[in-house]
Amino acid sequence: MADGGLPLQAPVLNDLRADDIEVITFGCRLNAYESDQALARARTDGLQNAVIFNTCAVTGEAVRQARQAIRKARRERPDARLVVTGCAAQIDPAAFSAMDEVDLVLGNGFKSEPGAYASAAFETRVRVNDVMSVRETAGHLAAEHRLIDRARAYVEIQNGCDHRCTFCIIPYGRGNSRSAPAGEVVAATQALVAQGYKEVVLTGVDITAWGADLPGAPSLGQLVGRILKLVPALPRLRLSSIDAAEIDPHLLRLLADEPRLMPHLHLSLQHGDDMILKRMKRRHTRADALRLIDRVRRVRPDAAFGADLIAGFPTETDAMFENSISLVAEAGLAYLHVFPFSPRPGTPAARMPQLDRAMVKARAERLRAAGAAALIRHLDRHVGWTASAVVERLGLARAEDFTEVAFDGSAEIGSIIRLALAGHDGRRALGAIA
Repeated sequence: MADGGLPLQAPVLNDLRADDIEVITFGCRLNAYESDQALARARTDGLQNAVIFNTCAVTGEAVRQARQAIRKARRERPDARLVVTGCAAQIDPAAFSAMDEVDLVLGNGFKSEPGAYASAAFETRVRVNDVMSVRETAGHLAAEHRLIDRARAYVEIQNGCDHRCTFCIIPYGRGNSRSAPAGEVVAATQALVAQGYKEVVLTGVDITAWGADLPGAPSLGQLVGRILKLVPALPRLRLSSIDAAEIDPHLLRLLADEPRLMPHLHLSLQHGDDMILKRMKRRHTRADALRLIDRVRRVRPDAAFGADLIAGFPTETDAMFENSISLVAEAGLAYLHVFPFSPRPGTPAARMPQLDRAMVKARAERLRAAGAAALIRHLDRHVGWTASAVVERLGLARAEDFTEVAFDGSAEIGSIIRLALAGHDGRRALGAIA
């Protein structure tokens, strides 16, 4: 499973509206970022009275929810034009074009392109290209329109994935890895800071792969260093999700020396057992993940870690599952995104011996409980701290290590405030403006 940083489960993450156009987003934060761009493009193209569904394909449940939402929208807005895009539309356009409710299906390569939502596009009805043939980064990467999050801005530095994990369908929806040139990323970041944003998040499908396809193959750490050097007015730079297989020396050095780089890493771990990691075709072992976390903590003791973990992968025994449970505490994780395994047609894992669904569900619940306990341990350590936090909405802010803080008082959304943390409620820290 690839980032976007974000949660990979399938709930509606954002519901954007502008005039009479609505965009309903499923899946990861990257999808939400691209929904922002799609809405801006649809308005420029003159689209009216429409609902755009930006779909996710990580799980079968994600696809089911999208189809359900499409049918509901048709009942509630019988005269609206319904457009389906995103990873599920890219991977299986025929399934969506066969729905009577759908007026237009757009692949990922078209959803932000000029003219994608013009009247003429609806005459074609289906526009999906071979995403694997795309080699150049799309021109909309590192764009600057921001509707999804008033507290922080996102810059898409990379798209696609070159890895083929046995459970993951996302490369077939996103294509191979393509990087945005460093100059464009820096320029976009400068523009966002000029607009008043205090925190910028670098996002993509596999951001640790950034630069491999660019001249000289620069690393993610080199990009981060360049941003921090050339945009000195940027107070906070955050990474979305990184591969647990690697952290380059430049990035490790910046974590040690640059306080403007936030001490929070979300890792694509997926499991805590080496045999399952091998069957997933992951590039790291349990020891590799623990070593990476230790290396970061040695240079940045205040770093907090989140992780994606899958429960109930095919052939997972009780002992293998316990290795995932024990990893949560051993690694000192603070935040978990837990996913019950969902076989995706066309992936090798779907052809492996499957576990009973009730067992998968039960294991996912146990893993979530371990995650809840881990969050409480993380919050316990924060009692008595004074944190620097970005205000996300009234009475809610996010500390540098991504700790959510509920606070008394009012402050402007997007501003950075100091908060004295006096306790927690098991889900977030509780504080007051210092």
